[in-house]
Amino acid sequence: MRAAQPALFSALVMIPAIPVFGDAPTFYKNILPILQNRCLACHRPGEAAPMPLRTFAETRPWAKAIRQAVVTKKMPPWFADPHFGKFRNDLSMTAEEIATVVAWVDAGSPEGSPKDAPPPALFAEGWRISQPDVVFEMPETFSVPATGTVDYQNFTVPTRFSEDRWMEMAEVRPSNRAVVHHAIVMVSDGPGSWRGARQYLAGYAPGMSPQTWPAGQARLIRAGSTLTFQMHYTANGKPGLDRTRIGLVFSKERPQKQVLAMTAAHYGLSIPANAPNYTVDSAAGIYEDAELVGMRAHMHLRGKSFEFRVVLPNGESQVALRIPKYSFEWQPYYYLDKPIPLPAGSRIECTAVYDNSKNNPWNPDPNSPVFWGEQSWEEMMIGWFDIAVPIKDTAPAPTGHAQPRRNPATTPAAPARAGSAPKARFP
Repeated sequence: MRAAQPALFSALVMIPAIPVFGDAPTFYKNILPILQNRCLACHRPGEAAPMPLRTFAETRPWAKAIRQAVVTKKMPPWFADPHFGKFRNDLSMTAEEIATVVAWVDAGSPEGSPKDAPPPALFAEGWRISQPDVVFEMPETFSVPATGTVDYQNFTVPTRFSEDRWMEMAEVRPSNRAVVHHAIVMVSDGPGSWRGARQYLAGYAPGMSPQTWPAGQARLIRAGSTLTFQMHYTANGKPGLDRTRIGLVFSKERPQKQVLAMTAAHYGLSIPANAPNYTVDSAAGIYEDAELVGMRAHMHLRGKSFEFRVVLPNGESQVALRIPKYSFEWQPYYYLDKPIPLPAGSRIECTAVYDNSKNNPWNPDPNSPVFWGEQSWEEMMIGWFDIAVPIKDTAPAPTGHAQPRRNPATTPAAPARAGSAPKARFP
């Protein structure tokens, strides 16, 4: 997909100023700390990256490729415009770190002394979060055919929790990433009331980091809840098997704020053929005091850029996240370093730009209009975002939904959707 597009490099590449070293930087003293901090979450066995980078022996053969990747900022993958927002899960390297890697490779990639190595990075086996308190998996293995379209699959799993649980970490892990377009795990605490509606709990998409919340924030899973795995599989030319699971880490103390998922989506997508810069808008209203804590953009192969804005009741607006070069293969969640206050009456606005032209190398068919659809050759426009609200003694609210906001100049009106709620209210 877009992240896999071969990079085209000019003859001159700007390289940050190289720090002054008494001696050339070495792997153990200078490079391994950078790898542990920026790379090893993925570059270790069992994770998404194609090769591990835990040791000198594993890293040295890739030295020149690593240099090229960090200089061009292809790796680590991070797509947020640095001029807007600060994020606690920012993987991008500093100028000094990039310069250190460059100096190390240019000096011949010396190993140095193992005595200079930092303490080993510790990871739970098979997870990017801490060791889960509980793991749920699909009740059966799903067989993905080599070809054809696979409809969304839904698998329900009872939690059998005897009491309410607060979740501070979650990770959704397919057993076969090659056939999983995305996975969403939703939670329902029973039919017959508004609390029976399914609410977003956690998800997986290419490049998406696990969900972790700072102390005092958590999602709620009610006693007796049921989890639903919504699975979107994509045939890739080879038959495959998958049995996705989710690991949960519980809060040790009752949090002060509940994290709720919301969306600002535009379901009435109608992108003209051969349109290189087609703009679509959406918005979601906030009707009680809350805080914005995280965001994620979701489009398909024609997605070009995405922006989140916070608009306060007085009309003041600020960009919370700008993704100038959207990548379908890398869809991370962007967790704000400091929450943005959302007084009652605020709204979240989103703007997406699509490239449905022949200049988009991932475009399946630039000569056809594109509409909302589940498959990757169709399109979506979803601004996922999380808010934190104070926990009260009453039952917590359901996930909010938002009606699309239309830009008459660029976007056709969205059809009404039965059962959608234009407002989000919290207890």
